[in-house]
Amino acid sequence: MKSVIAAILFAVVSIACAQQPPPPPGDFQPGPQGPGQRPPGGDFMREFFPPELVMRNQRAIGLTPDQQAAIREEMVRAMPRFTELQWQISAEEESLSNLVKSGSAGEKQIIAQFEKLLAVEAQIKRLQLENLLKIRNILTPDQQESLKALKRLNRPGDANRPGPPREP
Repeated sequence: MKSVIAAILFAVVSIACAQQPPPPPGDFQPGPQGPGQRPPGGDFMREFFPPELVMRNQRAIGLTPDQQAAIREEMVRAMPRFTELQWQISAEEESLSNLVKSGSAGEKQIIAQFEKLLAVEAQIKRLQLENLLKIRNILTPDQQESLKALKRLNRPGDANRPGPPREP
């Protein structure tokens, strides 16, 4: 029994240590992909465009004022729910941490709390996917192709990436 609890605690602590705060809605940033590596979320994520990429390249892809307004509206619509979920995830992480630290919590109690945390994380991922879908659906097929090409060129730390120069 003690070895099972120790294994669960190790898994929970490993996950908690590796976990970073969730990114804002639609903030998918694919890094350079090495041989055999897949983007987070799988290959299907290549079909989506983070709002930052769209905003940074709005002139290059010919984004219309109506499209700009629609994307802004989607971002504004998602933010209250995203903020609510960030608060929920912090509360669930705190509860899980307290259970693990207490030493008196049972395996079922810790797992139940961990499942609550996972449920909130799933809601965040769903909200992010919904946001990415809405943005993609606002764009024309030509704009989507242009953004795919820009994403291939857009690598972290690349000073020559498309878009307006960034202030230091």
